[in-house]
Amino acid sequence: MGSPPQLSELERAQALVKAKVSRQERARVKNQVKSNELSISEVLELASRNEAIAKMRVLELIESKSGVGKIRGKAILEKLGISQTRRLQGLGRHQRTQLLKEFSAPSILTRGRLIVLSGPGGVGKSTVAKKLRQESPFLVSVSATTRPPRFNEEDGVDYLFFSKDQFDAAIKEGTFLEWAEFAGNRYGTPFAPVEKALSSGKSVLLEIEIEGAKQVKAKMPEALLVFLEPPTWEELVSRLEGRGTDSPERRAARLALAQEEMAAASFFDKVLTNDQVEKVVASLIEFASA
Repeated sequence: MGSPPQLSELERAQALVKAKVSRQERARVKNQVKSNELSISEVLELASRNEAIAKMRVLELIESKSGVGKIRGKAILEKLGISQTRRLQGLGRHQRTQLLKEFSAPSILTRGRLIVLSGPGGVGKSTVAKKLRQESPFLVSVSATTRPPRFNEEDGVDYLFFSKDQFDAAIKEGTFLEWAEFAGNRYGTPFAPVEKALSSGKSVLLEIEIEGAKQVKAKMPEALLVFLEPPTWEELVSRLEGRGTDSPERRAARLALAQEEMAAASFFDKVLTNDQVEKVVASLIEFASA
């Protein structure tokens, strides 16, 4: 490859001015997209006759759309098979069609609701999630974890069981909507299936730990956080002590942690008492349709 062209001082100054004007033009268009003054379709048409807009990355365009942002933007491109570095001028005909379809008005109007269920260990979150999966059109997200499976758990159904190296790689690749370490193991929610379900109009339940719930709220403020509490502290103690899968030391640690977790209820949007599983499930379905 030959040496880059040598520019004069005047040519360099002119190039810098042109680059600045192009950045300002792209910023103006993205602000218009954010405020709904311009649609994705109108920007693509503008790119056909404006060099500065044609060189805008597709990711920049869609993440400027209100309610999308960086995380959802990357997930949308992955779903559509469009590279994160692709520019508007490089979109193929099929990619262009799929992008316009993704942001058509019906798709935006029918977006599902994201419900995050959390609470202290032993309160019955998994039981509620299982019942909801059986009796409603909810997608109940399957979390990834580094802990070994229990005797009655199935990979891909109860959890996605990752090795520590696999989990590290998934973090680096931005796979997770949230992840947290709990009791010596790590847990994470893969983002792509969640976004796919929400975009298709299906409501999604995340059954995750409290720290993970806080991460989701920071990234997706529209999520509804639901805290599941026990009818009484004594009943929670009974449930934790009755677990046959934990050692005495592990049960003691869980009880101490549960006391801390109970104090986090005020952070959540809704608090439900798990005195009857069917009633909790009915409330979650009602929240999703509200």
